[in-house]
Amino acid sequence: MSRPTTGHVRRPAILRAAAEVIAERGVIGTRIADVAERAETSAPGVLYWFATKDELLTEALASADERFYEELSDELAQLEGARARLARIVDLWPAEGDGEVVLWMELWVRALRDPEVGAARERLDRRWRDAIAAIVRDGQAAGEFLPADPDDFALTLGALMDGFAIQLALHDPAVTPERVREHCMALVQERLGLEGVPDAI
Repeated sequence: MSRPTTGHVRRPAILRAAAEVIAERGVIGTRIADVAERAETSAPGVLYWFATKDELLTEALASADERFYEELSDELAQLEGARARLARIVDLWPAEGDGEVVLWMELWVRALRDPEVGAARERLDRRWRDAIAAIVRDGQAAGEFLPADPDDFALTLGALMDGFAIQLALHDPAVTPERVREHCMALVQERLGLEGVPDAI
């Protein structure tokens, strides 16, 4: 396929538009034309970069994740100690009404039946767990945390946060960001011996 005349609209702009539209309408309810309109390009302009909606979904989430990690890295770099960094991770994810959570939910459903989407899901989840485990290792090296298995802890905390993220996205009245933080930090205290984290970092 030759480059369309609207090729000046680059991939990042299309990915941002796709993330917005899919978060609003879901994959099934999203048309390529909807993404093209949001990105101010044409359907061929989208299809030049992405052959299917599943590919568009996985790449949009990967792009959103990249922005999340860039912002996270900047925030964590300003904090002293692994304890404060881990508490900040809990505060940042999940967030009620967060479009990225909705993208994750769409990806999980598609990953059930599509091996390629499933592989993308595994890579993205592994990166999240690795980020948590790295903070735990830093804390253990500094004597801030007990010698629990960092990877096992990251798996458990990540699963807990993802589960709460779904409930927040569904607007479950029993689940609030404050309760999510309380339960996540209780797990941190139980597994790592984390104590005395201030309420506001």
